[in-house]
Amino acid sequence: MNAVTITAPPSKSLSHRALIAAGLANGVSRIANVLRSVDLSVTRACLEAGGVRIAELDGGDFEVVGRPGGLCGGPLRGGDAPVVLDVHESGTTCRLLTAVAAAGHGVFEVRGAPRMHERPIGSLATALHSLGAEVQWLEKPGFPPLRVLTDGLRGGLAQVSLDESSQYLSGLLLAAPLAERAVVLEIAGQKVVSWPYVSLTLQVMEDFGCRFQVLARRGETFAPIAWREVAEARPGELRLAVEPSSYTPRAYSVEGDWSSASYFLAAGAIGPAPVTVRGIRPDSAQGDRAMLDILAAFGADIARGEDHVTIAPAGLRGIEVDMGRCPDLVPTVAALAAFAEGETVIRNVAHLRIKESDRLEAAAENLRRAGATAEVFADGIRVARGAFRTGGIDFATFGDHRMAMSASLYGLAGIEVRLDDPGCVSKSFPGFFAEWARVMAGRGA
Repeated sequence: MNAVTITAPPSKSLSHRALIAAGLANGVSRIANVLRSVDLSVTRACLEAGGVRIAELDGGDFEVVGRPGGLCGGPLRGGDAPVVLDVHESGTTCRLLTAVAAAGHGVFEVRGAPRMHERPIGSLATALHSLGAEVQWLEKPGFPPLRVLTDGLRGGLAQVSLDESSQYLSGLLLAAPLAERAVVLEIAGQKVVSWPYVSLTLQVMEDFGCRFQVLARRGETFAPIAWREVAEARPGELRLAVEPSSYTPRAYSVEGDWSSASYFLAAGAIGPAPVTVRGIRPDSAQGDRAMLDILAAFGADIARGEDHVTIAPAGLRGIEVDMGRCPDLVPTVAALAAFAEGETVIRNVAHLRIKESDRLEAAAENLRRAGATAEVFADGIRVARGAFRTGGIDFATFGDHRMAMSASLYGLAGIEVRLDDPGCVSKSFPGFFAEWARVMAGRGA
């Protein structure tokens, strides 16, 4: 049977980081293959509000004229006119640009949609205070909306907890080259979630010419190690040191997105035909490349190419898996588990409760609607295959793009999937349903 061939959209995570790096560069950059989505439009608008000039060129590339001195806010004294950074529902924009704004000059007000005002950011604010910026809470302490008052970061040592999100550290790293003196960031807290996203940040910083070191504990001291060798991080065991430097303008092309590819890779394992996803690198630094390892554990039939992966239908068996490094895959893997024989247990993902939705409870509800068994526990979810229901079933998106796309997998069980808000996929993958229709039809490219 011929494979359905899909081209992965550009990486959302790398698109955010590339635009920010170019926006802080000392000159003009040309960024190709930027994801067109609501979240990226939000990041672009916030950068432009801070004085970065971004223009779309013929052919779709972005020309970015950076502000090497940092974003420009409202006057620090003699007025109450902050530059507003409206992050809407983009947690990535909120965390990264709150830190980047603190490395600029002036007053910035960060606010977003109601759900964003329920997502914590206190750990980041504490670290920014250590580096010389002031954060004022406008409503609930520890949560947006907030104001950043800054005359630039002075540098020094700051601790940051990654219990809730790795984006706190990524934001600080992106801001650190603009500080007056070296910034040393020490990982604190109880655990580290989503470390591969920090690796993506370091990759972009390296690509744009920033100087940094990753330091690992060796007894009572810390010694440099290659950042690509860090498979996981532990609190108290790792520091990141960033020297004052300029982002170097350049031409840059964003690679394909493993998170968006995950739905189609899962479809290849359970659907009517193999699925080939092009535009993704099997050697990518993206944490969601772990989808291949997870599919292999389930028993999927996998063929790798230089810039593509093909997954063919196979009998799947339940697994137990720690997904703390790749939490965005959990909705996909939870839906996939409903097609596997036996029980699947997903652990170490308590932080999914503070995403666009409570993704553990949301995934469980949709699993039950489909006919599977789902049990949520403190830091994960347990899924067992049941008898899929038939006919049309209403699934909830919870206003969450990943819940909408993962629920679409139930269509491969013969269910007519009806979503209450299919448009929410515009946050990360506006063309998802056009591509998904081809999977459902089992057609080749």
